[in-house]
Amino acid sequence: MFHPKGPTFCELAVQALSSTERGYDLLAPKFDYTPFRTPDMILDRVGEYLKTLGPFTAGLDICCGTGAAMRMLRPLCRERVVGVDVSAGMLAEAQRRTVDSPGAGALEFVRADALAMPFSAAFDIAVSFGAFGHVLTQDEPRFVAEIARVLRPGGRFVFVTSYMPRLWSPSYWLARGFNTAIHVRNFLKSPPFIMFYLTFLVPEAKKLLEANGFDVEVTDVRFAWPFRGAVLVNAMRK
Repeated sequence: MFHPKGPTFCELAVQALSSTERGYDLLAPKFDYTPFRTPDMILDRVGEYLKTLGPFTAGLDICCGTGAAMRMLRPLCRERVVGVDVSAGMLAEAQRRTVDSPGAGALEFVRADALAMPFSAAFDIAVSFGAFGHVLTQDEPRFVAEIARVLRPGGRFVFVTSYMPRLWSPSYWLARGFNTAIHVRNFLKSPPFIMFYLTFLVPEAKKLLEANGFDVEVTDVRFAWPFRGAVLVNAMRK
């Protein structure tokens, strides 16, 4: 499905019927051949933007998956780049796929929950791509507080999100349909699989960040089609 090297429909079904952690362990070897992996055109554009802010000492990729953003961060970080993910399978793939990445910073891979990371004021840049749907809405304040805690004063959290699509747009109804299916799945089977769309959007994310001591800028970075509705957010910890 999606790509000759990607998962089959049956494999995706097994993943969706597993817990979030187990599901991504199963999907990890084929994840980069699915549409769920953040496209290189977005990562490259963010990397170009971060070059104007860096270089950095230490970088953090929250919910790093197979390490695509770690590859982007490494040339910008002098000392270390850390990838955090709850899935051991994803971390194993990240370690394999970043071994030849350019840059001199040490690569570290940490298995941990994004809501309880084992660091304190350790980073001056943090990023996260494609992971906000794994954070329940009620946990978003804790998620943002945790990011503030692991950043040094003056550190930045840079990410890509969007505004809520128009009510009559296909993307709105596709996302709502997917979310409904996940809610039904979680009602019928446990442990739950946590993956939702239309989460951590502007302006709700901006309000949460500002409440946790960030200065927030929604930048004028322009993404190419089909991602023209995406925006880049640069949140600096005071």
